[in-house]
Amino acid sequence: LALNFEVRLESVQLLNQILSDSMILYALYKKHHWLVRGPTFFQLHLLLDKHADEQLKLIDLLAERVQTLGGVAVGDPRLAAEITTIPRPPDGAEEVPAMLSRLLEAHEIIIEKVREAITKTAENRDDGTNDLLMSDVLRTNELQVWFVAEHLVDIPVVRV
Repeated sequence: LALNFEVRLESVQLLNQILSDSMILYALYKKHHWLVRGPTFFQLHLLLDKHADEQLKLIDLLAERVQTLGGVAVGDPRLAAEITTIPRPPDGAEEVPAMLSRLLEAHEIIIEKVREAITKTAENRDDGTNDLLMSDVLRTNELQVWFVAEHLVDIPVVRV
């Protein structure tokens, strides 16, 4: 890899944080996929499942990069729950706007961490990690934010 130990260690730490947060975001997507209700149920049920699948792919890419760098990927969801900076949601179902807002908050946390890691990995010339973070993790999360946020536009739902 032609990266010194300190650079690889720093990248592993950054990646494991993003990995842990992504594992929690994946779980949030699945939770909301199962518990969503209301007039937009079908569309949101499918969208949230699609986003969960995309997060699962990112989780795999992040974990494999950690391993490639010689680190140990966070693989236990209990450890991810200890490490994550994403707030724990209340148990049970919430109203759809609260669910979607919670997902957007989690994305914002991840995106901030990803951007910080992009800057750091660029400084450290860890181009493989930098490319993964920019091309896969950042772009996927930004696109998911757009799709989720569009469901929170200020258009009243009318009951007949």
